Amino acid sequence: MKWSVLTLVGADQSGIVAAVTEVLYRQGCSLAQASMMRLGANFAIMLRVSHEDGKDFRKILNSTCDDLSLHLHIDEDVAADVPGIDPDVQVTVYGADRSGIVAQVTSVLALAGLNIVDLETDVGGNKEKPIYIMTLEGVAKKGIEPLQKALETLDSDIEVNLDEITTLRG
Repeated sequence: MKWSVLTLVGADQSGIVAAVTEVLYRQGCSLAQASMMRLGANFAIMLRVSHEDGKDFRKILNSTCDDLSLHLHIDEDVAADVPGIDPDVQVTVYGADRSGIVAQVTSVLALAGLNIVDLETDVGGNKEKPIYIMTLEGVAKKGIEPLQKALETLDSDIEVNLDEITTLRG
């Protein structure tokens, strides 16, 4: 089995997920990790797909991409056997929407030993008072205390919640 990472982006419309996953299923592909979401007026799909060697994803997805005006990017996965990573912390950030929040927060967390596994952002509030919202999960390689200290150095207009993830996994 071989692994590839596919990224598809296009204008948001009904049926994108169904069309892409149906074609891949019919071609004998299996999905592992996936992230699919609306980004502004666009819809983005990132998939890690297992398949038999020799699959030509451009040919397989050509008709679907043309029909839905999707842009396709393909990468070979850098490793076939990747162990699962269970995040042990979740960080939630709220602040007045401004440039640099993601860079500021992730920089101090990286220096404190956080390996980010998942990160999502959004803008809430209203046009006059937009609020930037960021949620990330990761592995605290140096423990939670260095992360707590690092977050204390952030600007006072950023509210941060740091929670340990202690869910037992079977």
